[in-house]
Amino acid sequence: METRKIIFSPPDITEAEIEAVAEAMRSGWITTGPRTKELEKRIAAYLGSNKAVALNSATAAEELNLRILGIGEGDEVLVPAYTYTASASAAIHVGATVKFIDCQKNSLEMDYDAMEAAINKKTKAVIPVDLAGIPCDYERIYEIVNRKKALFTPGGKTELGQRIQKALGRVAVVSDSAHSFGASRKGKMAGTLADFSSFSFHAVKNLTTAEGGASVWNSIPGIDDEELYHWYQLYSLHGQDKDALAKTKLGSWEYDIIAPLYKCNLTDVGAAIGLVQMDRYPSLLKRRREIIEKYDKACDELGVMHLTHYTDEYASSGHLYLARIPGADDTKRREIITKMAELGVPCNVHYKPLPMMTAYKSLGFDIKDYPNAYAHYENEVTLPLHTKLSDDDVDFITECFAKVIRSSK
Repeated sequence: METRKIIFSPPDITEAEIEAVAEAMRSGWITTGPRTKELEKRIAAYLGSNKAVALNSATAAEELNLRILGIGEGDEVLVPAYTYTASASAAIHVGATVKFIDCQKNSLEMDYDAMEAAINKKTKAVIPVDLAGIPCDYERIYEIVNRKKALFTPGGKTELGQRIQKALGRVAVVSDSAHSFGASRKGKMAGTLADFSSFSFHAVKNLTTAEGGASVWNSIPGIDDEELYHWYQLYSLHGQDKDALAKTKLGSWEYDIIAPLYKCNLTDVGAAIGLVQMDRYPSLLKRRREIIEKYDKACDELGVMHLTHYTDEYASSGHLYLARIPGADDTKRREIITKMAELGVPCNVHYKPLPMMTAYKSLGFDIKDYPNAYAHYENEVTLPLHTKLSDDDVDFITECFAKVIRSSK
């Protein structure tokens, strides 16, 4: 059989993005400036949210979401065991205690019954993860946090956090939407499904700014969206009450440092890429769906399990294609990935559960406590899924996959 050199997840960059970056470079604005502000407006309009804050990563966005909520030491945050480290590390950065929740037996979403049982008086947030771009069951999550209201005591390490927690009156739903920009559930866009959400625009994501991310939130009664936006700006720029753009106004050189905060703003160079990507995004999502439909057909013929990206209830962003090989264990799965690589098709695994990682084992977590997460992990293979793949490439990948799976039985 022929071999090729398929790339797993390259950014889809055209001459339009390159020219936009060149224009930004020529303009003199290469850090946070007018393009970043325009991208924030475009993101908010696309999602149907009042505000968006562009940042340098989804991890920063998730951390700032928690800091805005005033979550910190002594608080507990519920996180899926089956996710990437950023879902948990952001909570650890703010000083909170992470409690991992196993996934469901037949789904990568959290076991919602286990999530409900884990909520106690210390629980201040739950972090659902829209893995692969598929929105979680937020209706079920809200039913649970509302049902557990009696256990919730507003806290908050900041005055703003105290007001927000009091206004919510329940555990906050803080979505890790890193994969799901452009996804929707029951007519609502990811980014409006949770109280607070964080998106990733990293180089491997559907829409990229090279490095980057964004925070968005649903309006909270009694809390001014402009005040929240202002605090995100403070948190992302050293606590400085004016950004570089504001300081260019005549006589506006002076600024104050409100608090010794952080540095995680997005640059105009990155935003220039993102603005062009926003123009192209509907066609990028359409192409991902076309590829997924071809993969689904091939997997169904092989008897290989896969995530369902599109139903009458939700539409995925189509970020990753996760397949599970029936009867395969970790050893067999590794053999399959190696054989695919030998044919020129790199595959991956999303994800090795966090309780298996050194950092989290050292915190006392044991994968034996998360049997469903391990069962999903040990036979999972992620196929290449990106908009640089031609139809011929997709056909080649499915042919290779069929050959390798059949020879492995």
